Amino acid sequence: MPVFLAVDLGAETGRVLRGALDEGRLEVREVHRFVNRPVALPEGLHWDVLALFADMSAGLTAALAERGRDRIAGIGIDAWGNDFALLDRDGRLIGNPWHYRDRRTQSSVKLIAERVDPAVLYRTTGTATLPINTTSQLVAMEGSPHLAVAERLAMLPDLFGYWLSGQLVTEQTIASTGQLLDVVTRGWATGVIEALGIPGRLFGADVVAPGTQVGSLLADRRVPVWAVAGHDTASAVAAVPAGAGSYGYISSGTWSLAGLELPAPVLTDAARLAGFSNEAGVDGTIRFLRNGTGLWLLQRCRAAWGSPPYGDLVAAAGTAPAFRSLIDPDAPCLIAPEDMPARLAELCRATAEPVPVDRAAMVRCVLDSLACKHRWTLERAEALAGTHADVVHIVGGGAANPLLCQLTADLTGRLVLAGPVEATAVGNLLIQARAAGELSSLAEVREVVRASLPPRRFEPRTSDATDAAYARFLTLLDSDDRI
Repeated sequence: MPVFLAVDLGAETGRVLRGALDEGRLEVREVHRFVNRPVALPEGLHWDVLALFADMSAGLTAALAERGRDRIAGIGIDAWGNDFALLDRDGRLIGNPWHYRDRRTQSSVKLIAERVDPAVLYRTTGTATLPINTTSQLVAMEGSPHLAVAERLAMLPDLFGYWLSGQLVTEQTIASTGQLLDVVTRGWATGVIEALGIPGRLFGADVVAPGTQVGSLLADRRVPVWAVAGHDTASAVAAVPAGAGSYGYISSGTWSLAGLELPAPVLTDAARLAGFSNEAGVDGTIRFLRNGTGLWLLQRCRAAWGSPPYGDLVAAAGTAPAFRSLIDPDAPCLIAPEDMPARLAELCRATAEPVPVDRAAMVRCVLDSLACKHRWTLERAEALAGTHADVVHIVGGGAANPLLCQLTADLTGRLVLAGPVEATAVGNLLIQARAAGELSSLAEVREVVRASLPPRRFEPRTSDATDAAYARFLTLLDSDDRI
């Protein structure tokens, strides 16, 4: 039986998983889990990619050692978007990559707008301008000695694939998050790169579609290394167990990425001003979505409280009064990781919302507010794309949070189908399986997901209370977002 190995790298943890198809069902097992610890240096916040590579290599070694008579038919890597490594002329790493939450990019959005007309930039790349973007990070590095000697840029999944196989490519979905890929041609946006003053030599690696074989594992040439949908959200959306009909999705984790899967980009000024991006998906699809703060708020509260179990926090929140305190999850004051409970309390005071009285109330505030933002984002996406979603799919870690799923159903007034929780890894594995000839289409991939990991249903329970809460939530948004 062919076996596939997925490396799934998240902002908090990384995993190596083993997947095998058996009579139309996917069997998934976690082989190795490890912590992803960003490192704060005097000059700023970085990712420790050497530690990540050591941990993922240990997981892959363990998985290869237990293969038995099974054939390892591939390895695929996905990770978060926007961050990248710089390589010198010999392909060697130049320093540890910057973390997208480092503060050095705060002036980049203004500089980018001065160099390239925002409307032209959006029509070319389809991507909203954000401080976390690859463009913003590269503009902030202007004059850096690292940038001066760099010969190649490698997005993080591509970097790890290069270290495993010796072959460097750039996968479409991970490149499209960073605002440097042409949304129509799916090649580098060379005019944008030149206008921003970014060295063009960095972009010499071929841009490839999900499902392309990068090479073979250096340690075992019998094992292919595949470029999957390298952006974790793209792999997660590929694993949305959608059938016939229209649907919206929420990839719920550290971020809440909510939107629609479309056949073509929406490149209007209205979409740009609303902060929506058109990111590359599998099989030429477009992930029309807005990048919003997600369970990061709960993660940081939990860290401040000594890391009690998530389940205990959510259960307590279920007994707290609904919609007592609301905030905009995307408020700029919530971007930094330090002392999230204090930041949330201060935001409530600043907006004349009741300050949560305890942990349960604080968690309830976060989940109520996320559900409100889910409704806002999906309704805005529908209006901009001129379509309607009958069902909302929640995948990722948030699918394991029944309170958040029910609140999202209640606020949106639609059926919510939750799961799979491990959507990113499942998408990674099944894209490999399709590339290896085990599956024939994206529709068949999703059929396997439905058969293997049927989603949990949450029926909407709308009421005057939910409508009143949402109306109050809208008053907390910036004036441009209230439209």
